[in-house]
Amino acid sequence: MNYRLIAFVLGEISLLMGALMCIPLFMALGYSESHTLAAYGIAIAVCVAIGGLGLALRPPKDKRDLRPSSGFAICGLIWIVISLVGALPYCISGYIPNYVDALFETVSGFTTTGASILTNVEIMPKSLLFWRALTQWLGGMGVLVFAIALLPGSDKMSTALAKAEIPGPQFGKLVSKLRFTSRILYAIYIVLTLLLVIILCCCKMPVFDSFCHAFSTASTGGFSVKNASIAAYNSVSIEVVLTIFMMIFAVNFNIYFMILIGQFLKAIRSEELICMFIIFFVAVAAVTIDLSVRHTYDNVGDALRYSSFNIASVMSTTGFGTADFTGWSTLSQVILLAVMMIGGSAGSTSGGMKVSRLMIISKSSMINLKKTLSPRSVYSLKMDKKPVDESTISSVQSFFILYILLIALSTILVSIENPTFSGNIFESNFSAVISCFNNIGPGIGAVGPSGNFAGYSEFSKIVLSLDMLLGRLEILPIMLMLSPRSWKRI
Repeated sequence: MNYRLIAFVLGEISLLMGALMCIPLFMALGYSESHTLAAYGIAIAVCVAIGGLGLALRPPKDKRDLRPSSGFAICGLIWIVISLVGALPYCISGYIPNYVDALFETVSGFTTTGASILTNVEIMPKSLLFWRALTQWLGGMGVLVFAIALLPGSDKMSTALAKAEIPGPQFGKLVSKLRFTSRILYAIYIVLTLLLVIILCCCKMPVFDSFCHAFSTASTGGFSVKNASIAAYNSVSIEVVLTIFMMIFAVNFNIYFMILIGQFLKAIRSEELICMFIIFFVAVAAVTIDLSVRHTYDNVGDALRYSSFNIASVMSTTGFGTADFTGWSTLSQVILLAVMMIGGSAGSTSGGMKVSRLMIISKSSMINLKKTLSPRSVYSLKMDKKPVDESTISSVQSFFILYILLIALSTILVSIENPTFSGNIFESNFSAVISCFNNIGPGIGAVGPSGNFAGYSEFSKIVLSLDMLLGRLEILPIMLMLSPRSWKRI
């Protein structure tokens, strides 16, 4: 096992995390938040110590290549380490004194889940709120992708790590060099984020709030600086802007690259893109009609306003709220749960199972049915008129089976200890697991838009934190990290 390579990669990422923590440190100085300065100082010192040790153990350049399976294992380890370190400012400052709670909040940030244990967000210092939003923004496109864009390293090692972090059933470079691919992705990500900041400011949202909400929207994370989330602003213009941008960030970023290089028609003909928006518009229409028929709101306009925003929020797995949909009908809640599990596109910042996987599973099921009826016929599964290889189909089917099994197991584990809140415990536990595994944030019942995860035991919070990591890294990196065989091959 190449321990020096593991230490070196962890060291580079730790130093990068320490540098990024300097941003909220300077904000704490600017806002005169003296009580948080020591927290950032200690956290940065820990990052520097880990980074210094890692660089001291730097392996020779000819020993920095990784097998794909090893890249997955190291990726899982890195995400756990940055979560453990990222929780220090919350815990040391005393605003989240329980370390398990601080870890839950940090994992929720980096995985862009948006689930929170905080009962009063508005009493938090601005520097901590910004760090909270920044963790989401970094996790959205990927911490390792960010590191690859900035730090030198072998393209083979970078590819092994990026494959583990970039969501979706298939991995591909936009250009020949992965570092340039990472820079292109982050350039698009930064431009869209800044554009959203400007538009939100034009909609009369305060500048600080605009940055935090733009970070949460870009990452489809959902952390807000208000207890009532986006409902606190009671602004139709802000809701419309965020609805549009939540769906923009749920689109595969390869689509935007294709548009930039002049392949607009090819981009908009993407099967996954078309399917995603069909699901979105059908869900909005169904919920709007349901809310209107049941007179949940005064008029159809309000029903459309709240259904479109909240469906965009849960489908993109952002998790912002403008309405407590736990009070909607069972039909509307089932539709919300369905789009929660589907999520957005592969290669986007959204969570969930991904539309492309749903399409591959659906198409392969139809082909199997046709083969049963006509055994001698030959069929080929295609996406965007290109054949999908058998290994991809097999990996998608394996992912789906693991996805269902892990959700069932997590629901059992979370149900071992009853939470302190009242109501339908199974409904809340199941939706909490669905929410965390799909990196959504709010669920149904006690963990809905007006609730939080504070009522769960420490054991349940650890299980849910692991679910968030499994969901963000799409199972394999964490599973391989726990396998001794993966480490023997490094």
